Amino acid sequence: MKRLSVIVLALVGMMTAYGQHQIYPFFDDKGAVRIETQELDAAADTLISVFHRADDIVWSRIVYRVIDMRYKQNYQLYFPTNPDDKEYQSLFRLIIGAIQNGLQVYEADRYTIKPKFDEEHLLSPCQIPDQLMVGTIQELDREDPDTYLVMCDSTDGTLTTNFSRYENFVRNQLKYLIQEIVFFDKHTSRMYSKIIAIAPLQPDLTVGSTQNPFQFLMYSRKFWIAFDELRPYLAKRYMIPQQNDSKRMTYDEFFGKKLYTSYLLGDSNMYDRMILNTGFDLTEAEVKREQQRIFDELLNFEQDLWEY
Repeated sequence: MKRLSVIVLALVGMMTAYGQHQIYPFFDDKGAVRIETQELDAAADTLISVFHRADDIVWSRIVYRVIDMRYKQNYQLYFPTNPDDKEYQSLFRLIIGAIQNGLQVYEADRYTIKPKFDEEHLLSPCQIPDQLMVGTIQELDREDPDTYLVMCDSTDGTLTTNFSRYENFVRNQLKYLIQEIVFFDKHTSRMYSKIIAIAPLQPDLTVGSTQNPFQFLMYSRKFWIAFDELRPYLAKRYMIPQQNDSKRMTYDEFFGKKLYTSYLLGDSNMYDRMILNTGFDLTEAEVKREQQRIFDELLNFEQDLWEY
């Protein structure tokens, strides 16, 4: 009798667990892999984030990094380049779709690298096409619809993507600039990092090239996006697999686990300068040395906390 009771309780426990966590099959009813799964929509509504009390943050530092998709570790952010792929989307294709669905974007201030999330810098839907022009400076024609990657309906502000020009645009959209905060939480006694904002980079057709690499980068920012506002869209989309089709990962997981590689552009400082904007013509070796200096300062801060 006791044994029967144990079995019954075990079955009840399994049924309860099943009710709390829905189990999804790997294959759909056609026998194909289920790429678009229901759990993605549920996960996007319950994004996981760590709550940090302001009183517990005793040290923080803002840094700027560049994610270059030409590095092998970042390939999954760039591919597929085909905008009509129904199973997977590149990060840029995902961002364009999110903007069409109402994701807010903010103008990149030409006088500072810092993002500004205020009404003054908020771009209206019909201001966005001017940030996403296709071609070269010789081909620039504002009256030609093919000049723009996205087009705006002036009557209702609806955005549509000009897919015939998409591949021409993404051919040069190879980098992202991110603003990141590194901070120490005394409650958990550990360091954290968090992306605050992300900006697609592409040479600006209206200004052409410049001799100053920092100004070239400043004009290359298309717009800023608050990363937390982008996260619900990242959580609903799987990345294209790399070498293992069974290892499916959302963009939100990829960024949350810091699986991308990036290089330092600079940090917050009283001079509001980045490494490329020091006023001196730095050699490649000097740039790398300055990047290493900032990296070492971030690394040594945590190590120095535990020295006796």
